[in-house]
Order: sequence, then C-alpha cells, then structure tokens
Amino acid sequence: MTASVRDDLERDMECLELLECVHGLNERDQAVFQALHGENEGLTVDDVADRLDCERSTAYRSISRLVEAGVVVQRQVNYDQGGYYYVYRLRAPEEVAREMQRLLNSWYATVGQLVQEFEYRYGRETDEREDRPIRPGT
Repeated sequence: MTASVRDDLERDMECLELLECVHGLNERDQAVFQALHGENEGLTVDDVADRLDCERSTAYRSISRLVEAGVVVQRQVNYDQGGYYYVYRLRAPEEVAREMQRLLNSWYATVGQLVQEFEYRYGRETDEREDRPIRPGT
C-alpha cells in the first residue's frame, strides 16, 4: 500500500469519526454510510443489509439513525399497481457539512457561556477567599 493510499484511508477514517463525534453514530452506522456513498440512486434497506451481510432490522436501525441525524434522505418509490418502498441515499456533502458546522457553532457558543458562568459562580468565591487571612488549622 502506498503512502498516498494510506493517507487517503486515514483521512476517510477521520471523516467517519467526525460523523461519530457530531451525530453519535456507531460503527454499523458508519458502515451503512459507506455502503450508501456513491450510490446516486440510493439503496433499499434490503440492499444495505445484503451488502453488509447483516439482518434487515439491523440495517434499518442504522439507516434510521442516519436519517434522524440528517445525513441520509429517504425517497418513496411507488409501484404502478399500488404500494411503495423506500430508497435511501446520502444528503449532499455540502448540506451535511453546513449542518455539522451549525451544530459545532451552537456547541461552541453553549460551552463558551458555561465557561463564563463557571468563572462568575466560582470566581467570586476565589476572590473572597483571597481577601481572608489564612488561619492555622483551617
């Protein structure tokens, strides 16, 4: 394996780990993501289960998590004689990236507020302790 291929594989893993971190996706969800990657017309739950050699219910749970995370979209296909089935495909990478950036910005703002609140709540006590003389045995 060349260094370039190895670097590409490592970068792919980092991107999948980003999905795990931002959306809480597990390894099976990531495998489903990879199975859907490059499938412009999408796949059915049965297609995904076949490709990953897993139970249909397992594939469906992962697909549902991906849909809920906004990474995968569901499209209904109608039969001519009635009935329908669903096909799943990845959302446009730009849309997923924008949503992850929005979530990250929101998280950053929330954590920033918590840091300020921490400083406000506990900083006062520190200031008060610094003003008090230290007594032996306390």
